[in-house]
Amino acid sequence: MAAGTPGQPEAKTLAKGEHRPRTLTRVDLAEAVYQQVGLSRKESAALVEMVLDEVMDRLVAGEPVKLSSFGSFLVRHKRKRLGRNPKTGVEVPITERRVLVFKPSNLLKAKING
Repeated sequence: MAAGTPGQPEAKTLAKGEHRPRTLTRVDLAEAVYQQVGLSRKESAALVEMVLDEVMDRLVAGEPVKLSSFGSFLVRHKRKRLGRNPKTGVEVPITERRVLVFKPSNLLKAKING
């Protein structure tokens, strides 16, 4: 394995012919809308932005977001607690916070697992 930059995990060495998975971006989503729905590229990008903004707004407000046949996004509240640095064993306080949780639907799980 190649050495990673300080503070970064080491990169996985890929076997010959193996490809690094490509990240799905907003541009990719807008292009898919453009190809399949027939809106202009500008309208497609605006539609994707509107959907993502709506999802973010609902999550920021603490509301769950359920996308049928895909999964649910939930915001959970984590209480303040005491943690421990695994290297030194020193106890450190962990502040309370809200965390985003994704729970895939059974249909998505089935598709992923073949």
